[in-house]
Amino acid sequence: MNSELVVDVKPSEISIALLEDKRLVEINQEGREEQFAVGNIYMGRVKKLMPGLNAAFVDVGYDKDAFLHYLDLGSNFNTLTQFTTQALSDRKKTPAIQKTKLQPEIEKNGSINDILKPGQDILVQVTKEPISTKGPRLTAEISIAGRFLVLIPFADKVSVSQKIKTEEERQRLKQLIQSIKPKGFGVIVRTVAEDKKVAELDNELKILVKRWEEAIAKVQQTKGVSLILEELGRTVGIIRDLFSPNFKHIHINDPAVFTEVRDYVELIAPDRKDIVKLYQDEAPIYDSFGITKQIKSAFGKTVSFKNGAYLIIEHTEALHVVDVNSGNRSKAGNGQEANALDVNLAAADEIARQLRLRDMGGIIVVDFIDMHETENRQKLFDRMRENMANDRAKHNILPLSKFGLLQMTRQRVRPAIHIDIEETCPTCYGHGKTKPSILFTDQLESKIDYLVNKLQIKDFTLQIHPYVDAYISKGILSMKWQWKRKFGKGCKVMASQKLGFLQYKFYDKKGNEIDLQEEIEKIS
Repeated sequence: MNSELVVDVKPSEISIALLEDKRLVEINQEGREEQFAVGNIYMGRVKKLMPGLNAAFVDVGYDKDAFLHYLDLGSNFNTLTQFTTQALSDRKKTPAIQKTKLQPEIEKNGSINDILKPGQDILVQVTKEPISTKGPRLTAEISIAGRFLVLIPFADKVSVSQKIKTEEERQRLKQLIQSIKPKGFGVIVRTVAEDKKVAELDNELKILVKRWEEAIAKVQQTKGVSLILEELGRTVGIIRDLFSPNFKHIHINDPAVFTEVRDYVELIAPDRKDIVKLYQDEAPIYDSFGITKQIKSAFGKTVSFKNGAYLIIEHTEALHVVDVNSGNRSKAGNGQEANALDVNLAAADEIARQLRLRDMGGIIVVDFIDMHETENRQKLFDRMRENMANDRAKHNILPLSKFGLLQMTRQRVRPAIHIDIEETCPTCYGHGKTKPSILFTDQLESKIDYLVNKLQIKDFTLQIHPYVDAYISKGILSMKWQWKRKFGKGCKVMASQKLGFLQYKFYDKKGNEIDLQEEIEKIS
């Protein structure tokens, strides 16, 4: 399986698509100003204790206070509190974790009132982004993740990923890390550390310890609620978690992000830094790799997947519901049961993809087509588990019920991705009446004339639907050629699959949109 990462950098957001054998399986979108990424460490302030929930609400600078449960304080919370207090009391000298005396662990069934007080400053880390009306979810069990290792201050224990099956390799890694890790730190060895040499692991361990030391130095400089340590950018973070020999290319359309990613790949795999490519073509990067079309076909309430069969996906506050339909698919020659199995197996493939693609979390219920034979139900259950094996999110799948329902849970870390693929008519704005479409190119030319001669913007890009682009490009003396001759070489016209049929967008040379859309007309 060949994996590719395609990164679309825009002025307002970064979108990251993961392709497996050219098929879109994951997409992540984040604003350039986004905060509260999972893994960020904050100096927070306790706002309110909730004894009934055995939890506290903590101010970390978000509109809604973040939630911290007693069980998320961590057994070494007393040691962390003492260390933080020591760092704040002497802002000129950074305390050494190796010299910190471990305090008694907190009780497993204790009360939040015995540990925290309103107004208390504590070091916390985001484990779940804000979802809907809820604020972030926090933990006081601080950890700093790397590609091979996860560093845990005050733990002093080495754990090895259960996915490393060979006992010899598990023991080798455990003994190796025990011999090189500094006192006062615990380490979790990740699956990708299998067969790695001591030099690579030692190098990353030093980087993680340095990040911790930088975080404590910032704690000493700060006053009140503030961001202490920011998680790696979403692009680098995904590469850190996914990077494997299957990665063939990483395409990025922004020089700054390209440099950041290339430097990181060079750090973790020096011999593979050349797989990071800077995309410089004029066409939108997602259009070039066929991602835009896949997004439009994969998102929405109804998703087709095989020979007319389709899924209906509904989202509610409590759970996600998926209904499998055979559609107008012709019946298989060997009967209804075989036909149902065939559709259900194909549906299982698409559902596993949809869960990753939309990052759906919480409770998920799938209504498959009824099958009567126990053997076929087991085949479907096994297929679903096999498909979900590559999913990084924690999940649990139950066997099919007698009603043909499959129930599962999937870890919810951030809001499910929603991409609206429906297009509002750009000429009638949903009212049902449009201007003559044959006059559309005349309208575009007048917009260009206004842009060039009135606003004095000479260098710009006009994006239009591919059908319209084909129309204005036909002939030797095409309309596109005439516009370039009349308005200058800075007039660039480009097809974009994201746009509706008679929709258009202007962008300046920095990629910022120029709003020349007509005002919505009141139709009497």
